[in-house]
This record gives sequence, structure tokens and C-alpha cells, in this order.
Amino acid sequence: MAAFTVRVSDDTAKKLEEIALKMDRSRSYTAAEAIEEYVARQEWQLAEIEAGLAEADAGDFAGPDELASVVAKYVKPNS
Repeated sequence: MAAFTVRVSDDTAKKLEEIALKMDRSRSYTAAEAIEEYVARQEWQLAEIEAGLAEADAGDFAGPDELASVVAKYVKPNS
């Protein structure tokens, strides 16, 4: 397991300490958990962006009918 120092604002450090106390965990455990969640979320998001760019590069776009179907799910016609 790797260890390193991270500098955060005093306010963030205080909030982290409060969260750790409420969870009955160490500040280190709580910070590591937060970093792991952040890394997983960013990894997923970047993979989705890369997949979308690959589809766009391949010319794989929605057609007019598919687009209209999606828009119809979220836009109500004027009555």
C-alpha cells in the first residue's frame, strides 16, 4: 500500500475529521475511502467519454427517428 501526503484547506481537514469521528474511523481511513471513490468515478467517467469519442470518430450517431424518440420522452408537446 502506498502512502503520500495531501495538502487540503484547514476547513476541509476539519470537515474530514468530523466525518471520521461520526463514522468511528480514522481520518486516514476516511480520506483513503474518499480518494478511492473519486478515482473510481473519474475512471468510469473518462472511460465513457472515450467510448463516446470512439463512436463519434466511427460516425456512429443517432438517426433522426432515434433522436426524436429520445426527445419525445422528455419534451411534452404544446397543448
